[in-house]
Order: sequence, then structure tokens, then C-alpha cells
Amino acid sequence: MAVGDRYYLIDTGHGVLSQLHKANLGPEHASAQDGPLDVLGGIFLTHLHSDHVVDLNNILVNGIYNGLQSVEKIPVWGPGNRNALPPLFGKGPAPSPISPANPTPGTKEMTELMVQLFATDLNDRIFDNRKPSPAQLWEGMDVPVPEKYLGNPNGAPAPSMEPFTFFEDDRVKVSAILVNHAPVFPALAYRFDTDDGSVVFSGDTARCSNLIRLAQGADVLVHEVIDEDWVAQLFPEPRDEATEGLYQHLLQAHTLKTEVGPIAAEAGVGTLVLSHLVPVVQSESVWAACAKGFDGQLVVGRDLDVIDVGK
Repeated sequence: MAVGDRYYLIDTGHGVLSQLHKANLGPEHASAQDGPLDVLGGIFLTHLHSDHVVDLNNILVNGIYNGLQSVEKIPVWGPGNRNALPPLFGKGPAPSPISPANPTPGTKEMTELMVQLFATDLNDRIFDNRKPSPAQLWEGMDVPVPEKYLGNPNGAPAPSMEPFTFFEDDRVKVSAILVNHAPVFPALAYRFDTDDGSVVFSGDTARCSNLIRLAQGADVLVHEVIDEDWVAQLFPEPRDEATEGLYQHLLQAHTLKTEVGPIAAEAGVGTLVLSHLVPVVQSESVWAACAKGFDGQLVVGRDLDVIDVGK
């Protein structure tokens, strides 16, 4: 999400740092060490599944050689601690949880643990290369979802609520709302309001009235989508318990191709950008059909696309 010569990063999946170099964001740089992170305004994580955060370490740790040391401290916003294990799918004894003392750390804790994980490397850079410490470069923070909506992660992952603003600088105002990517919790969608227009990022979610509320009147809605026919072909019956668990998650925690157009129409957005395509390799005609029920512009999002907003 670029605003002038600054940009804001939504999620940090595989390969994000190399893609930022290819995107040519911000001013031209003489070397990799000068950018592109010197014009990064903030990181916003929708949820903590690995495909959305796996390269956060590349942004933060490798960032000291890619411009991060040239900017003010970067805020890393994302979901807080779930404070409860997800329910067990199916029958049988429950497995032993990872890190039982703290099995569901949130964004603030995750970034602090990341510093510990890479302490050897970071201390080498600080002592041998005189680089700044992580405390000077970034700060992990949990998005402050009102407490009254956090009490039932296994029963009500996206209770009806109003969007709330939690971050603002001289370029953007960022609002959030809970969406339904159960059993993940909290899962967040974000809205970026700027002088030029507004963009909403759904994150991963099933059809959710909260998302429609957040996206009302936005210029652009970037929304995930899954082809339910492909899922049925991939996991034909009979399915064992593990396969059934994945099958149900794909259908119940994501937005079906038949749903995404009506969502955009109900929200009254100008442009619908399909993202997080499942599967990635699919006929363009399948995704083009997502426009059914929506009168605005449909864009099938691909890496390094540039989509103008508002003015």
C-alpha cells in the first residue's frame, strides 16, 4: 500500500523482501543497503499463519542491510495472544501443544521472541558492524481489539462490531475489525484511508458481515478467494480425519468464488481485487466469474500489479 513516497506492508509472506526490491518502491537507491525499507511506514499482519508471517524475520533482521537503519522505528502491528488453544478437530486424544507455557503468542511476543532467536546474528551485527539494536529499529504491537470482543475465540471468532482506528500518521489512518478465519483468532481486516482514497484488505476470512461493514464505500477492496470446486476435486470422498479437517477449514475459513462478488457489491466498493488465490494456478475464466453480482471493476491480482486508488 503506497502513499506518495512511503509504503505500508500488509503481511510478510514468503519472498516479500525480494519482491519489495522488484517493486521499486520509494526513491531510487544506489545499493541494496540504501533501500527499499528506508521508506517503509509500518507492517500490518492480518493473522499469524506462517504463509502470512514467515518472512517477517527477513524484513526485520535482514532489514538492517536493506534500509531499515535509515528510518524511524517501524511499527509492526498484528493480532494479540489468542489466550486459548484451538479446539481439537475430530475424535481421539489431544496432542501435546507446542510451548505449553505460552502456546499462542501474539505479535508483540512473536517479535520479541524473534530477537532472541536471531540473537547470535544480531549481536554480530551490533558489535562487529556497529549496526543499531532491534529496539531502535522496530517495535511489535498487538492491535488493541476492544476487550469485550475477545472472550470467546473458539465460539465467536468474529462477533458483530464496529471498525476501530488504531494507527494514524501524516499519510494514512488505519482501522481494523475482526473477521472469521476460525480457528485462527484474532484474525483482522484492515482499512487504509488516505487523502487519495481508501483501500481495504480482507486478510483470510470466510464471508463476514464485519468485513462488509469495514469496507463500506471503499475505493478498493483486496479480498481473498477460493475455488470450492477445486477443493472438492482435491479431496474426494472418502476422506480420513486429517484430510476432512483440512477440507472443512478450506471451505469454512475462506471466501468462496461465488461469494466474493456479492460481498463487494454489498460493501459498495469501486474495485474488487482478488488476492490469496486458491489455487494460484487456475483458469482466468474461473476468477473472472467472481464478478457475478458486482458492477464495479474486477482485477485478478498478480504479484507486482499496480492499482491506482481514488484521485
